[in-house]
Amino acid sequence: MLPAQNRMTRSTEFGATVSRGTRAGQPDLVVYCLRSDHTEDTGPRIGLVVSKAVGNAVARHQVSRRLRHVARAVLPELGPADRVVIRALPGSRRAISPRLEQELRTALQRIRTRNGASS
Repeated sequence: MLPAQNRMTRSTEFGATVSRGTRAGQPDLVVYCLRSDHTEDTGPRIGLVVSKAVGNAVARHQVSRRLRHVARAVLPELGPADRVVIRALPGSRRAISPRLEQELRTALQRIRTRNGASS
């Protein structure tokens, strides 16, 4: 489970991250990352988007749980002002957690490379 201070909850935050953030696609995920302008933030925030295209409610909840677990593993690698939205694609329903984690790490590395950040 993601700690409360690291959860993205406002739709405006989701919208800004998706529309203005850098995008990196993977076979089972699409990751958007945006560095926030707010300096009072206590840490990175992560949001999940798991649509009905992934499957029924049970499948979507399973994917959400896996993604929250995977996202928690990459929290130490994110900067305090980072905003990340992870959008699950239909293939994520059949993907195992280590594969999802590897795809998330690869996407974040691509975004860092594009943005010229070394961390």
